[in-house]
Amino acid sequence: MTVKEISLDQARRIALAAQGFDRPRPQGDVDIRHIRRVIRQIGLLQLDFVNVLVPAHYLVLYSRLGAYERARLHHLVYQRREFTEQWAHEASIVPVERWPLLEYRRQDYQPWPGSPITKLKGKSKYLKQVLDVINNNGAVTAQDLPPVPGPKRRPGDWHRSLPRWALECHFGSGEVAVANRLPNFQRVYDLPERLIDAQHLERRVPRDDAQRELLRLAVESYGIATLRDLADYYRMSAHEAAPRVAELVESGDVCPVEVEGWKEPGLLAKGARTPRKLSCSSLLSPFDPLVWFRPRVERLFDFHYRIEIYVPANKRKWGYYVLPFLLDDRIVARVDLKADRKNKQLLVLATHKEENIDEDRSIKHLAEELESLASWLDLERVKVSRRGPFARKLADCIRAR
Repeated sequence: MTVKEISLDQARRIALAAQGFDRPRPQGDVDIRHIRRVIRQIGLLQLDFVNVLVPAHYLVLYSRLGAYERARLHHLVYQRREFTEQWAHEASIVPVERWPLLEYRRQDYQPWPGSPITKLKGKSKYLKQVLDVINNNGAVTAQDLPPVPGPKRRPGDWHRSLPRWALECHFGSGEVAVANRLPNFQRVYDLPERLIDAQHLERRVPRDDAQRELLRLAVESYGIATLRDLADYYRMSAHEAAPRVAELVESGDVCPVEVEGWKEPGLLAKGARTPRKLSCSSLLSPFDPLVWFRPRVERLFDFHYRIEIYVPANKRKWGYYVLPFLLDDRIVARVDLKADRKNKQLLVLATHKEENIDEDRSIKHLAEELESLASWLDLERVKVSRRGPFARKLADCIRAR
């Protein structure tokens, strides 16, 4: 069989189209239908509540839709029973019909080894008491549960209460589900049967079938990928994903291809689109599916990306909270951003360009995107640190607007 050859430029356009970057941002009001379409297209929305700029999952939608009311995302996810939180990539929002596909993950769930709940004397009795409270009283937060003395904390331990650890343990195993998020992002938990329709809750999918379907969904969301890319989407090992991907190839859902410059075989989704041209301008969340698997973004865009939140300040190369800037079908720059809410400013702490870009065009579109982002975050101005020639040009461009 002749294997189709695809250029790297084509691979980038396929990947971007699969992730929704081939569509212009909606003009006018962004409603629930737009938000629903994006989450379903990318398959899941990874949750992250670091609030240096804005919680990362909000930014994933902004990158594709532009300004929208975040309350609409909350309404869609927690009030309409169309989506639910699950461990999927990491903690994520997924369509509710994925609940049975992730059953094997819940069955395999083990608490984090350092969790105090694993060291609690009478652990089983306490976990049962927590479920009894929910069963009898309804939805709860960790604060609604009776406190319990636990193991003494050691330096470096995560400072969560034992009730919170207990609820997260039950969430991981599927004994409870997330009913809501409070304004401070705290989870509200309830029994799954009160939140998820019986058609999804009672459906049973064998492990191999579930993994095959998740991998099919992954390649559909990616457009084009390698085996390792697909395995990472729903957090499988490449070893367990390989036979399921082979079955998808045999069924015609995935087509093997050769991609220019890739050392690993490429896998093309059935029906994947290859736009002739892309016109987009977006700042990307560190947890956007387009860039969350770092080997893939480097392979596709020749863009080496790492998050340096946990790197000591004097050892950071790029900055604390750095976002890639996508222009058309290339990542042309990265910016270290912070929302200074007290002074109503979007701080651009560092600006770095990539090689071989059209600087003037990149700066123009980056300035527009930063101003748009600031407006969405209810910030009044963009303040650019002028370190380096590219940053100075960006500052001059914003000041001249």
